[in-house]
Amino acid sequence: MSPPFAVLAVLAACLCGVPLLVVCSDHLNYRPIIGVLAQENIVGDPHAQGSSYITASYVKYLESAGARVVPIRIHQTDEEYEKIFHSINGLLLPGGDVDLETSQFSRLSKIFYDLAIKANDASEYFPIWGTCQGLQQMTVLTSNKNLLTLTDTKAVALPLTFTPASQTSRLFKTFPGSLLQSLSEDNITSNFHSWSLSLQNYSRNVKLKRFYKILTTNTDGRREFVSTMEAYHYPFYAVQWHPEKSPFEWVDKPGMVHSAASVRASFYTAHFFVSEAMKNHHKFSSASEEERALIYNYSPVFTGLDGIFVQNYYFD
Repeated sequence: MSPPFAVLAVLAACLCGVPLLVVCSDHLNYRPIIGVLAQENIVGDPHAQGSSYITASYVKYLESAGARVVPIRIHQTDEEYEKIFHSINGLLLPGGDVDLETSQFSRLSKIFYDLAIKANDASEYFPIWGTCQGLQQMTVLTSNKNLLTLTDTKAVALPLTFTPASQTSRLFKTFPGSLLQSLSEDNITSNFHSWSLSLQNYSRNVKLKRFYKILTTNTDGRREFVSTMEAYHYPFYAVQWHPEKSPFEWVDKPGMVHSAASVRASFYTAHFFVSEAMKNHHKFSSASEEERALIYNYSPVFTGLDGIFVQNYYFD
Protein backbone atom coordinates (compact mmCIF):
# COMPACT_ATOMS: atom_id res chain seq x y z
CA MET A 1 0.00 0.00 0.00
CA SER A 2 1.28 3.46 -0.88
CA PRO A 3 1.97 5.83 2.04
CA PRO A 4 -0.61 8.58 2.64
CA PHE A 5 -0.19 11.71 0.57
CA ALA A 6 0.58 13.78 3.67
CA VAL A 7 3.61 11.59 4.35
CA LEU A 8 4.77 11.83 0.73
CA ALA A 9 4.30 15.58 0.75
CA VAL A 10 6.29 16.02 3.95
CA LEU A 11 9.09 13.87 2.57
CA ALA A 12 9.14 15.79 -0.71
CA ALA A 13 9.14 19.12 1.08
CA CYS A 14 11.98 18.08 3.36
CA LEU A 15 14.05 16.74 0.49
CA CYS A 16 13.56 19.90 -1.56
CA GLY A 17 13.97 22.30 1.34
CA VAL A 18 10.53 23.76 0.74
CA PRO A 19 8.35 24.73 3.71
CA LEU A 20 5.08 22.81 3.77
CA LEU A 21 1.84 24.25 5.10
CA VAL A 22 -0.32 21.61 6.76
CA VAL A 23 -3.93 22.61 7.40
CA CYS A 24 -5.78 20.74 10.14
CA SER A 25 -9.32 19.64 9.32
CA ASP A 26 -10.50 21.26 12.54
CA HIS A 27 -9.67 24.65 11.06
CA LEU A 28 -11.40 24.44 7.70
CA ASN A 29 -13.49 27.27 6.33
CA TYR A 30 -16.91 25.82 5.51
CA ARG A 31 -18.12 29.00 3.77
CA PRO A 32 -15.58 29.23 0.94
CA ILE A 33 -15.82 31.95 -1.69
CA ILE A 34 -13.96 31.46 -4.95
CA GLY A 35 -13.13 34.20 -7.42
CA VAL A 36 -13.69 33.55 -11.12
CA LEU A 37 -11.88 35.78 -13.61
CA ALA A 38 -13.90 37.54 -16.28
CA GLN A 39 -12.44 38.06 -19.75
CA GLU A 40 -13.07 40.21 -22.79
CA ASN A 41 -16.32 39.47 -24.64
CA ILE A 42 -16.19 37.08 -27.58
CA VAL A 43 -16.06 39.00 -30.84
CA GLY A 44 -19.41 38.74 -32.61
CA ASP A 45 -21.37 37.57 -29.56
CA PRO A 46 -24.90 38.88 -30.29
CA HIS A 47 -25.83 38.68 -26.61
CA ALA A 48 -22.80 40.56 -25.27
CA GLN A 49 -23.38 43.36 -22.81
CA GLY A 50 -20.65 45.57 -21.39
CA SER A 51 -17.03 44.59 -21.92
CA SER A 52 -16.54 41.17 -20.31
CA TYR A 53 -18.20 37.87 -19.41
CA ILE A 54 -18.03 34.74 -17.28
CA THR A 55 -19.59 31.51 -18.51
CA ALA A 56 -22.29 30.41 -16.06
CA SER A 57 -21.23 26.75 -16.08
CA TYR A 58 -18.09 27.62 -14.08
CA VAL A 59 -20.24 29.26 -11.43
CA LYS A 60 -22.58 26.26 -11.25
CA TYR A 61 -19.58 23.92 -11.18
CA LEU A 62 -18.20 25.56 -8.02
CA GLU A 63 -21.58 25.99 -6.39
CA SER A 64 -22.32 22.30 -6.92
CA ALA A 65 -19.43 21.47 -4.58
CA GLY A 66 -20.35 23.92 -1.84
CA ALA A 67 -18.69 27.20 -2.77
CA ARG A 68 -19.97 30.66 -3.51
CA VAL A 69 -18.56 32.77 -6.34
CA VAL A 70 -17.29 36.30 -6.70
CA PRO A 71 -16.84 37.57 -10.27
CA ILE A 72 -13.52 39.35 -10.81
CA ARG A 73 -14.17 41.95 -13.48
CA ILE A 74 -11.62 43.45 -15.84
CA HIS A 75 -10.61 47.15 -15.87
CA GLN A 76 -10.27 47.54 -12.10
CA THR A 77 -7.21 48.85 -10.29
CA ASP A 78 -4.39 46.77 -8.84
CA GLU A 79 -5.44 47.97 -5.37
CA GLU A 80 -8.99 46.72 -5.94
CA TYR A 81 -7.68 43.34 -7.08
CA GLU A 82 -5.45 43.02 -4.04
CA LYS A 83 -8.42 43.74 -1.79
CA ILE A 84 -10.43 41.05 -3.59
CA PHE A 85 -7.56 38.59 -3.23
CA HIS A 86 -7.56 39.01 0.54
CA SER A 87 -11.33 38.46 0.59
CA ILE A 88 -11.62 35.23 -1.42
CA ASN A 89 -10.46 31.70 -0.68
CA GLY A 90 -9.37 30.51 -4.10
CA LEU A 91 -9.26 31.45 -7.78
CA LEU A 92 -10.56 29.78 -10.94
CA LEU A 93 -9.10 30.72 -14.33
CA PRO A 94 -11.72 29.67 -16.90
CA GLY A 95 -11.53 28.61 -20.50
CA GLY A 96 -11.93 31.11 -23.30
CA ASP A 97 -10.16 32.58 -26.30
CA VAL A 98 -8.13 35.68 -25.45
CA ASP A 99 -4.47 36.58 -25.89
CA LEU A 100 -2.45 35.05 -23.05
CA GLU A 101 0.09 37.87 -23.00
CA THR A 102 -1.74 41.09 -23.89
CA SER A 103 -5.38 40.69 -22.79
CA GLN A 104 -6.96 42.07 -19.64
CA PHE A 105 -7.54 38.44 -18.64
CA SER A 106 -3.81 37.80 -18.77
CA ARG A 107 -3.11 40.98 -16.77
CA LEU A 108 -5.53 39.94 -14.04
CA SER A 109 -4.20 36.39 -14.04
CA LYS A 110 -0.67 37.62 -13.39
CA ILE A 111 -1.78 39.89 -10.56
CA PHE A 112 -3.57 37.06 -8.76
CA TYR A 113 -0.92 34.45 -9.61
CA ASP A 114 1.81 36.66 -8.09
CA LEU A 115 -0.30 37.34 -5.01
CA ALA A 116 -0.97 33.61 -4.60
CA ILE A 117 2.73 32.76 -4.89
CA LYS A 118 3.55 35.39 -2.26
CA ALA A 119 0.77 34.20 0.05
CA ASN A 120 1.72 30.53 -0.15
CA ASP A 121 5.39 31.37 0.38
CA ALA A 122 4.26 33.05 3.61
CA SER A 123 2.40 29.87 4.67
CA GLU A 124 -0.98 31.31 3.69
CA TYR A 125 -2.73 28.55 1.75
CA PHE A 126 -4.34 29.88 -1.44
CA PRO A 127 -5.34 27.52 -4.29
CA ILE A 128 -5.69 28.22 -8.01
CA TRP A 129 -7.53 26.11 -10.57
CA GLY A 130 -7.14 26.54 -14.34
CA THR A 131 -9.40 25.03 -16.99
CA CYS A 132 -8.38 24.91 -20.68
CA GLN A 133 -7.29 28.52 -21.32
CA GLY A 134 -6.68 28.68 -17.57
CA LEU A 135 -4.09 25.89 -17.81
CA GLN A 136 -2.48 27.60 -20.77
CA GLN A 137 -2.34 30.92 -18.92
CA MET A 138 -0.71 29.27 -15.92
CA THR A 139 2.06 27.82 -18.10
CA VAL A 140 2.73 31.27 -19.56
CA LEU A 141 2.87 32.83 -16.09
CA THR A 142 5.23 30.17 -14.76
CA SER A 143 7.60 30.02 -17.74
CA ASN A 144 7.34 33.70 -18.73
CA LYS A 145 6.80 32.64 -22.34
CA ASN A 146 4.14 31.15 -24.59
CA LEU A 147 5.16 27.56 -25.34
CA LEU A 148 1.84 26.36 -26.75
CA THR A 149 1.57 24.33 -29.93
CA LEU A 150 -1.31 23.85 -32.35
CA THR A 151 -3.16 20.55 -31.92
CA ASP A 152 -6.20 19.00 -33.59
CA THR A 153 -8.30 18.97 -30.42
CA LYS A 154 -11.29 21.17 -31.16
CA ALA A 155 -14.55 19.52 -30.13
CA VAL A 156 -13.36 16.00 -29.29
CA ALA A 157 -13.85 13.74 -26.26
CA LEU A 158 -10.84 11.72 -25.13
CA PRO A 159 -9.71 9.29 -22.41
CA LEU A 160 -6.85 10.38 -20.14
CA THR A 161 -3.44 8.73 -20.15
CA PHE A 162 -2.35 8.69 -16.52
CA THR A 163 1.32 9.15 -15.71
CA PRO A 164 3.07 7.36 -12.82
CA ALA A 165 3.09 10.71 -10.97
CA SER A 166 -0.72 10.67 -10.86
CA GLN A 167 -0.60 7.82 -8.33
CA THR A 168 0.74 10.18 -5.66
CA SER A 169 -1.14 13.28 -6.77
CA ARG A 170 -3.29 15.37 -4.48
CA LEU A 171 -5.95 15.84 -7.15
CA PHE A 172 -6.72 12.22 -7.95
CA LYS A 173 -6.14 10.59 -4.58
CA THR A 174 -9.83 10.66 -3.56
CA PHE A 175 -11.23 9.58 -6.93
CA PRO A 176 -12.89 6.14 -6.83
CA GLY A 177 -11.09 3.42 -8.74
CA SER A 178 -14.08 2.92 -11.03
CA LEU A 179 -14.02 6.60 -12.04
CA LEU A 180 -10.27 6.55 -12.68
CA GLN A 181 -10.84 3.50 -14.88
CA SER A 182 -13.56 5.30 -16.84
CA LEU A 183 -11.35 8.36 -17.27
CA SER A 184 -8.53 6.19 -18.59
CA GLU A 185 -10.62 4.01 -20.93
CA ASP A 186 -13.61 6.02 -22.13
CA ASN A 187 -13.98 9.15 -24.25
CA ILE A 188 -15.43 11.29 -21.46
CA THR A 189 -13.18 14.35 -21.17
CA SER A 190 -14.36 17.20 -23.41
CA ASN A 191 -11.66 19.07 -25.31
CA PHE A 192 -12.35 22.38 -27.04
CA HIS A 193 -8.92 23.87 -27.65
CA SER A 194 -6.69 24.53 -30.64
CA TRP A 195 -3.54 25.12 -28.58
CA SER A 196 -1.83 22.77 -26.14
CA LEU A 197 1.35 22.47 -24.10
CA SER A 198 3.16 19.62 -25.81
CA LEU A 199 4.95 17.15 -23.57
CA GLN A 200 8.08 17.97 -25.54
CA ASN A 201 7.88 21.70 -24.79
CA TYR A 202 7.13 20.98 -21.14
CA SER A 203 10.15 18.68 -20.87
CA ARG A 204 12.44 21.23 -22.49
CA ASN A 205 11.49 24.08 -20.15
CA VAL A 206 13.26 24.00 -16.80
CA LYS A 207 10.82 26.35 -15.07
CA LEU A 208 7.78 24.25 -15.99
CA LYS A 209 9.47 20.94 -15.13
CA ARG A 210 10.47 22.20 -11.70
CA PHE A 211 7.09 23.73 -10.95
CA TYR A 212 4.47 21.30 -12.29
CA LYS A 213 3.96 17.56 -12.00
CA ILE A 214 2.22 16.10 -15.07
CA LEU A 215 -0.65 13.83 -14.04
CA THR A 216 -2.21 12.97 -17.41
CA THR A 217 -1.48 13.45 -21.09
CA ASN A 218 -3.41 13.14 -24.33
CA THR A 219 -2.60 13.01 -28.01
CA ASP A 220 -4.27 14.28 -31.17
CA GLY A 221 -2.63 11.41 -33.07
CA ARG A 222 0.48 13.43 -33.87
CA ARG A 223 1.50 15.25 -30.73
CA GLU A 224 1.32 14.32 -27.05
CA PHE A 225 0.20 17.16 -24.81
CA VAL A 226 -0.38 17.90 -21.12
CA SER A 227 -4.00 17.42 -20.04
CA THR A 228 -3.80 17.51 -16.22
CA MET A 229 -1.12 18.95 -13.95
CA GLU A 230 -0.53 20.15 -10.41
CA ALA A 231 2.26 22.19 -8.87
CA TYR A 232 4.77 20.40 -6.67
CA HIS A 233 4.86 22.91 -3.83
CA TYR A 234 1.82 25.12 -4.38
CA PRO A 235 -1.91 24.28 -4.38
CA PHE A 236 -2.16 25.04 -8.10
CA TYR A 237 -4.07 22.66 -10.39
CA ALA A 238 -5.04 22.73 -14.05
CA VAL A 239 -6.83 20.67 -16.67
CA GLN A 240 -6.84 21.13 -20.44
CA TRP A 241 -10.25 19.42 -20.62
CA HIS A 242 -13.61 20.76 -19.43
CA PRO A 243 -15.12 19.00 -16.39
CA GLU A 244 -17.76 21.76 -16.02
CA LYS A 245 -19.35 21.08 -19.41
CA SER A 246 -20.79 17.60 -18.78
CA PRO A 247 -23.42 18.61 -16.20
CA PHE A 248 -24.01 22.22 -17.21
CA GLU A 249 -23.51 22.82 -20.95
CA TRP A 250 -26.16 21.50 -23.33
CA VAL A 251 -25.11 22.80 -26.74
CA ASP A 252 -25.38 19.77 -29.02
CA LYS A 253 -22.03 19.40 -30.78
CA PRO A 254 -19.13 16.94 -31.07
CA GLY A 255 -17.01 16.63 -27.94
CA MET A 256 -19.89 17.11 -25.52
CA VAL A 257 -20.38 14.20 -23.11
CA HIS A 258 -23.15 13.73 -20.55
CA SER A 259 -22.49 10.20 -19.35
CA ALA A 260 -22.74 9.30 -15.66
CA ALA A 261 -18.96 8.91 -15.45
CA SER A 262 -18.29 12.34 -17.00
CA VAL A 263 -20.68 13.97 -14.53
CA ARG A 264 -18.95 12.16 -11.66
CA ALA A 265 -15.61 13.45 -12.91
CA SER A 266 -17.03 16.96 -12.86
CA PHE A 267 -18.20 16.54 -9.28
CA TYR A 268 -14.94 15.05 -8.01
CA THR A 269 -12.78 17.76 -9.55
CA ALA A 270 -15.07 20.51 -8.22
CA HIS A 271 -15.23 18.90 -4.79
CA PHE A 272 -11.46 18.61 -4.67
CA PHE A 273 -10.86 22.26 -5.52
CA VAL A 274 -13.54 23.57 -3.16
CA SER A 275 -11.99 21.43 -0.42
CA GLU A 276 -8.68 23.13 -1.16
CA ALA A 277 -10.36 26.55 -0.89
CA MET A 278 -11.69 25.57 2.54
CA LYS A 279 -8.09 25.65 3.79
CA ASN A 280 -7.94 29.41 3.21
CA HIS A 281 -9.33 31.88 5.74
CA HIS A 282 -9.48 35.14 3.80
CA LYS A 283 -12.74 37.00 4.34
CA PHE A 284 -14.48 40.22 3.46
CA SER A 285 -14.29 43.09 5.92
CA SER A 286 -18.04 43.01 6.49
CA ALA A 287 -21.13 40.98 5.65
CA SER A 288 -22.48 43.80 3.51
CA GLU A 289 -19.27 44.01 1.48
CA GLU A 290 -19.38 40.27 0.92
CA GLU A 291 -23.00 40.47 -0.16
CA ARG A 292 -22.26 43.18 -2.72
CA ALA A 293 -19.42 41.16 -4.24
CA LEU A 294 -21.22 37.85 -4.81
CA ILE A 295 -22.36 36.62 -8.23
CA TYR A 296 -25.95 36.63 -6.94
CA ASN A 297 -26.08 40.34 -7.78
CA TYR A 298 -25.94 39.48 -11.49
CA SER A 299 -28.30 37.55 -13.74
CA PRO A 300 -27.06 35.08 -16.35
CA VAL A 301 -28.20 35.53 -19.93
CA PHE A 302 -29.57 32.53 -21.84
CA THR A 303 -27.68 32.59 -25.14
CA GLY A 304 -29.51 29.70 -26.81
CA LEU A 305 -28.72 26.06 -27.52
CA ASP A 306 -27.00 26.89 -30.79
CA GLY A 307 -24.32 29.13 -29.27
CA ILE A 308 -20.98 28.43 -27.60
CA PHE A 309 -22.34 28.39 -24.04
CA VAL A 310 -25.86 28.01 -22.65
CA GLN A 311 -25.59 30.97 -20.26
CA ASN A 312 -23.17 33.85 -19.66
CA TYR A 313 -22.84 36.56 -17.07
CA TYR A 314 -21.93 39.94 -18.63
CA PHE A 315 -20.21 42.85 -16.90
CA ASP A 316 -19.48 46.50 -17.64
